[in-house]
Amino acid sequence: MEPVRIGIIGSGNVGSGTLEILSRNAAELQSKLGFPLKVTAVSSRNILSKEVSNIPEGARVTDRWMDVVHAEDVDIVCELIGGTTTAVEVIEAVVKAGKPVVTANKELMALEGPRLLALATSHGATIHMEASVAGGIPIHAVLREGISADSIQAFFGILNGTSNYILTEIESKSSAFDDVLAEAQRLGYAEADPTADVEGYDARSKLALLAQIAFGQQVNPQAIFCEGIRRITPFDFQYAHTLGHTIRLVCAARSTDSGLALSVRPTLIPKSTILASVLGAYNAIWVRGAAGQDTLYYGRGAGPLPTGVAVVSDIMRAARDLKAGSPQRVSPFSFQQLQQGELAPSDEFSSGYYLRFRVKDSTGIIATLGKILAENGISIDAVLQLPSDDKANLPFVITVEPAREAAIRRALTAMKSLDFLVEEPLALPLEKGV
Repeated sequence: MEPVRIGIIGSGNVGSGTLEILSRNAAELQSKLGFPLKVTAVSSRNILSKEVSNIPEGARVTDRWMDVVHAEDVDIVCELIGGTTTAVEVIEAVVKAGKPVVTANKELMALEGPRLLALATSHGATIHMEASVAGGIPIHAVLREGISADSIQAFFGILNGTSNYILTEIESKSSAFDDVLAEAQRLGYAEADPTADVEGYDARSKLALLAQIAFGQQVNPQAIFCEGIRRITPFDFQYAHTLGHTIRLVCAARSTDSGLALSVRPTLIPKSTILASVLGAYNAIWVRGAAGQDTLYYGRGAGPLPTGVAVVSDIMRAARDLKAGSPQRVSPFSFQQLQQGELAPSDEFSSGYYLRFRVKDSTGIIATLGKILAENGISIDAVLQLPSDDKANLPFVITVEPAREAAIRRALTAMKSLDFLVEEPLALPLEKGV
């Protein structure tokens, strides 16, 4: 049977992993599909000046992506360069040519996915994006088809492997953030510029994309409440453990009476929960449906081969559609049309909170802080202070009863000018169970 011909644009980690999966599993893929997949063209900006492994014999190599898009011997195009500049030009050109496109680009699809899907539909093309979130975990397929009959109420996820690696290393080794980050960069877990990972922006794009699939509402990633992990210290884990908790960068999505509530932030979660046991560079997503209740999805969140598996699985879906002469069977966003809607204001979020202070020890500190909390309608649950010899930089924690985010923020603002503070207080949600 005639092969379905593949063009790959991008020869970085995901591109190389995709090429390896296509080569390594070629016979098995053909036995599943009933026809072969053949890579006929590979492109990247510097491909002519560097050595790229796994390029199949006979495949053309070019530094011009448009040569791949418009090639007559390319049936499906994979956009694997990332970013939101050249990548959007590539996807627009592919779908205008009426060809299926496979992408791993979470940032672009979170920002412009609905527009690009509408463009593709108008040109009889299809978009496939399983690899854009959680690497080797088929979470798109789960939400889009596996549990699509259910009405999703909430999901919570650890969606950034770099941040999770850093947090679990701080926890297990009591190392400072900067030291763990440097080690993560040396091992290749973190980029030279780690901002997108440690400030939560990468996780925010993934959360926006999953929320659109799960709830059928358009989401602007920049509207999502987002905090990173730079301020987390070994002291925070010591206090968290005292409370029977640990700390993870949690992506949270809830359907509420006020609208869709989304956040990305470090959160204290009980050590008895499943998400607390997610270590290193792994990802996990816990989903609650109205009928099906709780399900969990766990696996490698990144890496050339796990992500390559997701890309090739999308290639297989697109290839089957082409062979059957049918359009995309299921919308990549699950819903036929995403609804417009506002996110629930982050100020309305309510939770217990962990408030960590670093102070120059003196009398009356607890009384002063307690007065500010009371003035904002916040009740103290407990005060925790582990032994420390450094009275000029003394850490301690106040946990509070459930309160609104707005009240916590007002209290923190009032505390900023206190002369005994070494730094601004750190406030983290304190979950009873997720």
